[in-house]
Amino acid sequence: MKFLRFTPLALCATGLVALTGCGGGSSSSDGASTGTLGVSVTDAPVDSASRVMVQFDGIEIQPAAGERITFTFDSPRQIDLLSLQGNNSEPLLDGEQVPAGEYEWMRVMVTGNRTSLESFIELETDGTQHPLWVPSGAQTGLKLVQGFTVPVGGSADFTIDFDLRKSITKPGQSGDAYILKPALRLVNNVEVGTLTGTVPTEAANAEACSPSAYVYAGLDVTADDEGSATSPLTSALISMDEATGNYTFTVGFLSAGDYTVTWTCQADLDDPATDDDILFEASQNVTIVVDQTAEVIFD
Repeated sequence: MKFLRFTPLALCATGLVALTGCGGGSSSSDGASTGTLGVSVTDAPVDSASRVMVQFDGIEIQPAAGERITFTFDSPRQIDLLSLQGNNSEPLLDGEQVPAGEYEWMRVMVTGNRTSLESFIELETDGTQHPLWVPSGAQTGLKLVQGFTVPVGGSADFTIDFDLRKSITKPGQSGDAYILKPALRLVNNVEVGTLTGTVPTEAANAEACSPSAYVYAGLDVTADDEGSATSPLTSALISMDEATGNYTFTVGFLSAGDYTVTWTCQADLDDPATDDDILFEASQNVTIVVDQTAEVIFD
């Protein structure tokens, strides 16, 4: 991986460059003025796809006081976001040393255009692959305007949730390409817990059922679809547990707090670009506690 730091005079771009090699920063072997940063990706999945491959090229971070820092991967990384459901994640940065202090934003650099398959979606129905266009992805990246802190001599570890159900559309003018306009959620891994749930087998196993669980921030939220004014924070596919025969779901990387959970058989009808009339089966309140798993059972 190449580690670049921009300065008003020059661009350092050889190997993994120490901060002192590119002006203005200072570091020491004992980590007195630095910390480490880890960034991973996970996914809230979308229906009707067997793979969603996204090419990641690097990450930029902006200190509150200082020049932008850019990590450029030695080779682009294609990651199947659909393989990263529940508590699964894939690291993009792993313990990289950076200046300690406050940061204003993080930007993920990706490549995806209308005509090639650096990033693509593979349809579950027929196995065909279609370009996944990420507008301005390579030029401006996917920016998370959310501040964070890297502690002195310590570590900061975050996960970016790519909510594909909110993000993938196929307007007619895009040709063969699908469009990825990610709804990104940045979570601090020391502040999260997990939600699991079970839904009625007979209902979920019905021929016309496309089951998914939706999660909303706050208690007693009236559930609505992705294109509505009350769209869910995140979602999860519901699938049969081969060991038990039950239909279950897992939602990882939820910040501690109160949530409303619901499920629907009509997830395949939920177009993120429109306010659809989706029927929800039942809802429950749940509280997420750090490093613990909360469970809901729909009767």
